Amino acid sequence: MRHRRQRLADILRHGNGWTRLSALLMGAGCFRYGQWVKGTLYLALEGMFFLFFFGFGWPYLRLFPTLGTSAQSKVWDEAAQIYRRVPGDNSMLILLFSVLSLAAAALFLVLWRLNLQSAYALERRVAEGRHVNSFREDMRTLLDERFHVTLLSLPMLTLALFTALPIAFMILIAFTNFDANHQPPGQLFTWTGLTNVTDVFLGNEVKTRTFFGILGWTLVWAVLATFTNYILGLLLASVINHRLVRLKKLWRTCFVIAIAVPQFVSLLLISRALEPQGAINVALMEMGWIDAPLPFLTDPALARTVVVVVNMWIGIPYTMLTFSGVLMNIPTDLYESAQMDGAGPLRQFFAITLPYMVFMTAPATITTFVANINNFNVIYLLTAGGPFSLDYYQAGKTDLLVTWLYKLTVDQHDYALASTIGIFIFMIVSSCSLAVYNRTGAIRREEQFQ
Repeated sequence: MRHRRQRLADILRHGNGWTRLSALLMGAGCFRYGQWVKGTLYLALEGMFFLFFFGFGWPYLRLFPTLGTSAQSKVWDEAAQIYRRVPGDNSMLILLFSVLSLAAAALFLVLWRLNLQSAYALERRVAEGRHVNSFREDMRTLLDERFHVTLLSLPMLTLALFTALPIAFMILIAFTNFDANHQPPGQLFTWTGLTNVTDVFLGNEVKTRTFFGILGWTLVWAVLATFTNYILGLLLASVINHRLVRLKKLWRTCFVIAIAVPQFVSLLLISRALEPQGAINVALMEMGWIDAPLPFLTDPALARTVVVVVNMWIGIPYTMLTFSGVLMNIPTDLYESAQMDGAGPLRQFFAITLPYMVFMTAPATITTFVANINNFNVIYLLTAGGPFSLDYYQAGKTDLLVTWLYKLTVDQHDYALASTIGIFIFMIVSSCSLAVYNRTGAIRREEQFQ
């Protein structure tokens, strides 16, 4: 391991001619010391990379600084008396395949480094008179001391292909003007630098007001949606699990029925029931409680209240079930000791039940908070982000950042601004969740409840 961690500069300085040749012809060091299969694999990978890079990647990479120079056009064909389409550059493909080519180049550099380290390690082994492994012996190590490499290779590859590369592509889109007016292949989009970022914060008054208005409501919504469900779910679970309550299974079943129906069905039905001519308004007017329909979904303050209340109806059964399992694991001797000391039910709840629950469920609560920041279903299916406002840019008063991003992408085709908002969402969620997670008792005092 000591030789494999040598710096590249030291390897090229102290290595022999075969090791240095491996920097140009991958696998040369392996060929020199009898590792023919390994050397052939390195050489084949080098050849495949250059064929891919110069045969496929380079035509896109050379256009990467401009994202294309000639758009698709139409030319009149006098002979056929029709317009013929002349293909042009496609900014989307240029950006996409450039990212893919750069990722392939980064992977090749990793393999190139491994090739040099392998050649230098072989050189040192021979110089020290040690055994040189055959290809079969190297493969056996992948099932023994290097088994972690075997297990992690496929997950890391899929993580890079389906997570890292799409994120890199989205980040780059945020620095372009890719919107409804710049749609490839008919139109090209170009680099605009930090224009989208400055528009959100300083450059565009409407977009700035929209972003900070929606950000504020998103955080308020996430706090209310998380802690109302948490507190009420905990109280409900505590009541059902109390020793004096009979038919515990029946009560749990009654609340489970509320979540047996798919969430999107429940939300759509509630949305229809809350309309001006919906079932709730009609029923209230029939009973004489109101004279005119209540603006459940058209008044900003009332609409925000409605989504919080409906989310409680949907979310409390989930938290009740989760907390019921945790409550059953609290040692009964803690309550017995508290009763002997004269503590009543309220004192027991705040001194034993609540601290224990907070400790055990803190990581799950953080996950729930993050999920509520990105809670697309409840907002979009219930209010569609409305009521819409002229003060906002393509958004409504109950829109969250994630629903605004969806509208910018699907409805307005403003991909550049949507990518910018996506980056901000990631920064907010990741920084807040990591900061809070590392300060929870479940992490700092993990051994206490083991």
